[in-house]
Amino acid sequence: MENEELDEYELQTQAIRKNMDQISRKILIMSGKGGVGKTTVTVNLANALVDMGCTVGILDTDIHGPNVAKMLGCEDGVLGSPDGKVLYPVEPREGLKVVSLAFAIPDPDAPIIWRGSMKNSAIRQFLADVEWGTLDYLLIDSPPGTGDEQLTVCQSIPELTGTIIVTTPQSVAVLDARRSVGFSRRMGVAIIGVIENMSGLVCPECKTEIPVFGIGGGQKMCQDMHVPFLGRVPMEVDLRKAEDEGEDFMKDGNTHPSRDALLEIARKINFGTACSTGRDTSFIGTPQCSPSACAGCTSNCASRKK
Repeated sequence: MENEELDEYELQTQAIRKNMDQISRKILIMSGKGGVGKTTVTVNLANALVDMGCTVGILDTDIHGPNVAKMLGCEDGVLGSPDGKVLYPVEPREGLKVVSLAFAIPDPDAPIIWRGSMKNSAIRQFLADVEWGTLDYLLIDSPPGTGDEQLTVCQSIPELTGTIIVTTPQSVAVLDARRSVGFSRRMGVAIIGVIENMSGLVCPECKTEIPVFGIGGGQKMCQDMHVPFLGRVPMEVDLRKAEDEGEDFMKDGNTHPSRDALLEIARKINFGTACSTGRDTSFIGTPQCSPSACAGCTSNCASRKK
């Protein structure tokens, strides 16, 4: 029996390898603390990358709070499985594929009361059994913290491109974000960068920026820990409305500071100006820029280790 279970696990690992080999970049989006807008970042970066002509998948590994489907307006979607083995993701728009446990829960109010082993099995099944096809990006939305879900992703995808860490400027959120940096380094995963979300509130009337959670805390952490800073995204009422209604906030015609910030971050990621190393990118091109620090880098930096 033990050998049979081992064989089944090995077969699943091979299926994961086959699927992941068809995806160019696999990015784990993390936050140390809950409520910092990690899913907001995932969904809007995905839409921005699709607008740039990329094919993108989103894997929602937040088992207890799967909100990706709601924000994309596809919560009524169903994972197709004609043969009962292969799963086909929901496609809310051309170029975007989504897999979430939300599609398998008939009652949206029902809690998911699972231990770690069940969550790990579900994540591995999504990686192995879903027909992801050929993708430019797989964005993996994770729950807060550095626990089972993040560990399962890192161990199941050893060639993970890197992590993006989301925080708000306030000290409590930054404290937990530092742990996510430590997790990435402990796991040997490149850090693509940190996003400071909810960085000031833009008043819809007078356009004055109000530092509700402060401004600059995440950026300062990046300087302290020598981690790339991807940018700050201000709070906006229209962004919240778009998510509640499942609308695409990144579509052309929207002129908002938060949209502009997210679009610029997506450009950094897609066009290689974001250096996925564990150091401050201001070192690029200087005598301190050592190629040995660039393992796993996906940027177009001239000094990148080949």
